[in-house]
Amino acid sequence: MFSFFKKKTPLASPVAAPAPDVAGVSKHSSAPIEAAVPERRTWLDKLRAGLRKTGSGIAQVFTGTQIDDALYEDLESALLMADAGVKATEHLLTDLKQRVKDARATDPAVVKSLLIKAITDLLGPLQRSLTVGEHKPTVIMVVGVNGAGKTTSIGKLTRHLAEGGQKVLLAAADTFRAAAREQLAVWAGRNGVEIVSQEGGDPSAVTFDAVTAGQARGCDVVIADTAGRLPTQLHLMEELRKVKRVIAKAQAGAPHEVLLVVDGNTGQNALAQVKAFDDTLQLTGLIVTKLDGTAKGGVLAAIALWARERGRGAGETGATGPVPVYFIGVGEQLEDLETFDAREFATALLG
Repeated sequence: MFSFFKKKTPLASPVAAPAPDVAGVSKHSSAPIEAAVPERRTWLDKLRAGLRKTGSGIAQVFTGTQIDDALYEDLESALLMADAGVKATEHLLTDLKQRVKDARATDPAVVKSLLIKAITDLLGPLQRSLTVGEHKPTVIMVVGVNGAGKTTSIGKLTRHLAEGGQKVLLAAADTFRAAAREQLAVWAGRNGVEIVSQEGGDPSAVTFDAVTAGQARGCDVVIADTAGRLPTQLHLMEELRKVKRVIAKAQAGAPHEVLLVVDGNTGQNALAQVKAFDDTLQLTGLIVTKLDGTAKGGVLAAIALWARERGRGAGETGATGPVPVYFIGVGEQLEDLETFDAREFATALLG
């Protein structure tokens, strides 16, 4: 079994997973951020730079000398401008005020550190390692709207898996977008992995062939790239349901992961996409891309609050709990896709 760890091990080096606390969930290291390996420190620098536009407006609130209603009003405006959303903003303000009261804080700098803790606690349930190896092959279905960086994220993930010794097979099931098959084939060539594709073929047929081929060839992971679409395109969303059903016919229990790639630049639209795709497919994880340079990084707080509510209603909806953010991206380079860590994110946001 292989798992992507946070902090101690860079994404490019997946290692054998220890006995997890819960199936597929690795123990979280409590080591300080500064103790991270050099690769992780480089990543943190990129994350801070990527979140500068989001965090500058929030951090500026704490440059004064008083903790009063004006500070909380300014903080509310800053969080809303960062696309945290009304519910998450209210949640964070209520939580922060209680922390300030409990700590008897009188220094804005202390309030800022308490906000970092509040954001960390809110985002904490989103933090989980992606684990492969419990099933062979582990089948990962990747979905998202056009332009979110879906195929590029698949290419980066494939590279990391291949470098970790995993035998990966790609399914070019995006038969809707021109050149999508060719783009995925380029990534397959770069990473030295095989690809199953059909020119003009049916997406469900491509995924079925890929899963059966993955079983026959002894592959560790099969990743299916599906056509980008808007949640409002109901006939295409129904096609995704069909792809998922066909994968299950090819291998019982598959797909083992249904990942949605969302563009962090889209703010509250990203949350709307998460909700819509989850209603259709019951997502198991998220990849949030393009956080570099965006002023809307607060949307992760909104997603976290939704994930918490989803987890509470899991018994009624059939969902399995909060949807984790497995990876976040802050650029186009291979190393710009990394595992999500709640404390790192909160610290970078306000650091």
